Amino acid sequence: MNPVAIIPVYNHGDAVGAVVATLRGYGLPVILVDDGSHAACARTLAELVAASSFPDASSLFLLTHPENRGKGAAVQTGLAYALTLGASHALQVDADGQHDLGAVPAFLEAAARHPEAVIAGCPHYDESVPKGRLYGRYLTHVWVWINTLSRRIEDSMCGFRVYPLQAVAPLLPVLRHAPRMDFDPEILVRLDWAGVAIVNLPVAVRYPEDGLSHFQPWRDNLRLSAMHARLFFGMLRRFFRLLARHLARCAPQVK
Repeated sequence: MNPVAIIPVYNHGDAVGAVVATLRGYGLPVILVDDGSHAACARTLAELVAASSFPDASSLFLLTHPENRGKGAAVQTGLAYALTLGASHALQVDADGQHDLGAVPAFLEAAARHPEAVIAGCPHYDESVPKGRLYGRYLTHVWVWINTLSRRIEDSMCGFRVYPLQAVAPLLPVLRHAPRMDFDPEILVRLDWAGVAIVNLPVAVRYPEDGLSHFQPWRDNLRLSAMHARLFFGMLRRFFRLLARHLARCAPQVK
């Protein structure tokens, strides 16, 4: 296990410092990907990196997109860079502090036990969650279950997960067309298609009152709809193989 953390950042200057500090407290190198943030956030990120330059300059890396390209594009940039560092796994974490980072040790321990699997977060919400966001997720969940012919992926939209990088590397060229909110569910479906195991773990999620969401309902729901359609036709091409794999897993084991 040689894990790193990846944080896609777009104008979360007020929250990202605490996220970085917590992850560094767990001994994780951190890759920040500034996805075209405004000047104030960009300055905060530069100050974080400058403050970390002594004594351990290799603990915090800052990559920058000149303009906003989307969360998925930022994560893909971070994953590609993690591969160049020789990392074995990448922990993806949102920059806004909504995930309970106390779950990090459990996720890393699960990755150590199942090094070839994706450790996928299943959010447990408190009362702060917007009800529209909560119920709207289920449409994507149902389509993911259809497109994998299973319920192996309990939640495909949670941005808290650990990737095995060698399994992810071949998918990065394929996922260039998923630069925004469509990235999180699509990569899990494609990893499942590739036979990568999915280990689902709970993580507490809260929505701060002053939280900043970049979800744009019209744009992002259209992109998600296009993604589900694209994956549906991809599932049809793989239907018999996926069905055979599902039936094999459900068959009773002969002792």
